[in-house]
Amino acid sequence: MKEKAPKVQDKDIKKRKGAVKEAKAKKAKAAKKVKDPNVPKRPQTAFFIFLNDFRMTFKEEHPDVKGVAAVGKAGGERWKSMSEADKQPFVTKAAQKKAEYDRIIASYKQKQENDEDEAEAEESDKSKSEIHDDDEDEDEEEDLEE
Repeated sequence: MKEKAPKVQDKDIKKRKGAVKEAKAKKAKAAKKVKDPNVPKRPQTAFFIFLNDFRMTFKEEHPDVKGVAAVGKAGGERWKSMSEADKQPFVTKAAQKKAEYDRIIASYKQKQENDEDEAEAEESDKSKSEIHDDDEDEDEEEDLEE
C-alpha cells in the first residue's frame, strides 16, 4: 500500500493569496461610485422603440405566449429581417429623442457645475472667516502678553 505524504503548506503562498484578495476587495469598494438619482435617463435606441411597438402587436397575435424571452427573440428576428426603409421611422424617432436628451443633459451638467462652484465659494468663504478668526485670536494673545 502506498502511504500518503503529509501535505506541506507554504505559508508564503497563503499570505500572497490573502494579500491579493484584500487588494481586490479594496479596489471593488473604492471603485463603487454613488449614482446621482437626478441624472436624466438615456434615450431608447431605434431597436427598443421598435420593440415597444412590436410587443403590442405580438401579444395581440399570440395571447398564449407569456415569456419575455420569446417576445424579445421574435422581435430581434423581425428587426434583422427588416429593410433600412422599414427601420427608418424608428431611427428618426431615436434621433429626435437623442437630440432632446443631449439638450437635457447639457443643462443638467451646467447646473451641476454651477452647484459645485457655489459650494466651493461657500467653502472658501468659511475658510477665510476661520483664518480671520485665528488672526484675531493671535492678536488678542499678543495684547495680553504685553
